[in-house]
Order: sequence, then structure tokens, then C-alpha cells
Amino acid sequence: MKKLYLVSAGPGSKELLTPMAVKAIKNSGDLVAYGLYLTLLGDICNDKTHHDLPLGQEIERARLALDLAASGKTTALVSSGDIGIYAMATLVFELLDKELKGAIINNGSIENHDMSNPEWLDVDIEVVPGISAMQAGSSRIGAMLGHDFCTISLSDLLTPWQTIEKRLHACGEGDFVVSFYNPRSNKRDWQINTARDILLQYRPASTPVLLGRQLTRDDETITITTLENLHSDNVDMFTLVSVGNSESRHIINGEQQWVYTPRGYSKKL
Repeated sequence: MKKLYLVSAGPGSKELLTPMAVKAIKNSGDLVAYGLYLTLLGDICNDKTHHDLPLGQEIERARLALDLAASGKTTALVSSGDIGIYAMATLVFELLDKELKGAIINNGSIENHDMSNPEWLDVDIEVVPGISAMQAGSSRIGAMLGHDFCTISLSDLLTPWQTIEKRLHACGEGDFVVSFYNPRSNKRDWQINTARDILLQYRPASTPVLLGRQLTRDDETITITTLENLHSDNVDMFTLVSVGNSESRHIINGEQQWVYTPRGYSKKL
């Protein structure tokens, strides 16, 4: 069987790598990933053939993984967090979707009509879920995602800013807890401040905000601040930003502090 695993490596700590992900990697002879992800996984990647493609070559990574699997090599395409959330799984399926648009279905069989890589369609694909940064961040400070929430990527490389801005207003109007992915890069330093200003139209300035940098990794830092004090100077491409809703609470108990978003149980307490 021609097999491709789409493997979620979790936010960084090997302790958060699922047994299913470990099994998929062990079953694979070839690993395709951004090199840092394989480094974080450590010994489990020994005795495997590594295909390390840098950031910015996501399409090439997905194509390579499909090519390797189609050639008969059991392959794992590895992403951090959950591979289905702002990661490589969707790109693999986009490539397959494009191939299928060039195919003719005849009595249930796929015939090559105008396909560039028909061999990809013979690959059995298994998606292995994992823990996303927003889940790891919420657990570090309590239960920030305790009620309805959403995620928004602030990168406008693939999505027009007008669309992102529309979603920010919808998030504000719906009073969702929101986790921002790709909040800032070296070339994008204004989007997070604009997002802050939009949300301030809908929720208090004192709304708690989590800044989780390098979550679950050795150099992890956790900062709890407020919406009015959220600023791009304190955020980089390794930072997850989660903003509470109008009901989210920041509580302090001695040296411990927590953020949670109530679901309404107070009516029954």
C-alpha cells in the first residue's frame, strides 16, 4: 500500500506528541518537514531519511511528500501543532483536488485526462491530529477557551487584509475568545495593533490577553496582559496571542494566576 501520514507534532514538547503520531513516524521510512520540527522530535526520527525544506517552500514540501508516497515509500509529512490547523494538510488536499479536476470518472474509475501527477491519487492518506498552540496556551494559564472561541490568522500573504478585517469585526460582534496565529513577522508589524484596535470597539480595555511564546519548548515564556496594553513590540512570529471575550476573567491566588472564560455555571452555583 502506498501510504502518506500527515502527522501533527504538537506545539513543541515531546510529551505532547500523541501515541498515534509516534506510531505513524515509526511506520515511515521518509520524513518531510521543516527541519526544526524534526529536531524537536529527537530520537524518534533516527534511522529515517530526512527531507528538510525551509520555510517558504510549503508547496514543494507537500509535492515531495506525495511523490515519495506515490513511489512506494511510506512517508510522514510533519507539521507542528495540529497539521490540519493553518498547516500542511490543507495544502496536500488542495493538490489532490487540483489533480481530480483534471480527471475523468468512468464507472467509478479515474482516467487520466489532464492530470500532472495521476500517481498521487493512488496514495492512501491518514491525517494524525495533534495539540495546537491555542490549546497549549490555554492550558498554561487555566481555561481561556472555556466558551465559544475562534482563530484568525493575521497573515495577509494568502488572505486579503479586507477579508481578515471583516472577520475581526465578526469576532468582536460575536464576542468570541480569539487566538491569533501569525500575529507578526519581520515584514508585518502593524496587523496585531490594528486587530487590537478593532476588538477594543467591542470589549473592555481590561480584557485579559495571553502572549505565549515558544509554547511548551525549553525557552517558553508566558505573559498575561490586557487588551489595551497589547502591542506588536511584545509579539513575534513565535508568539501565540489569545484574547478573552467580555466575560473572561483573570484571577490571582498568591503566586498563581489564571485566566478562564466562564460558560454560565454561576447561575447554578
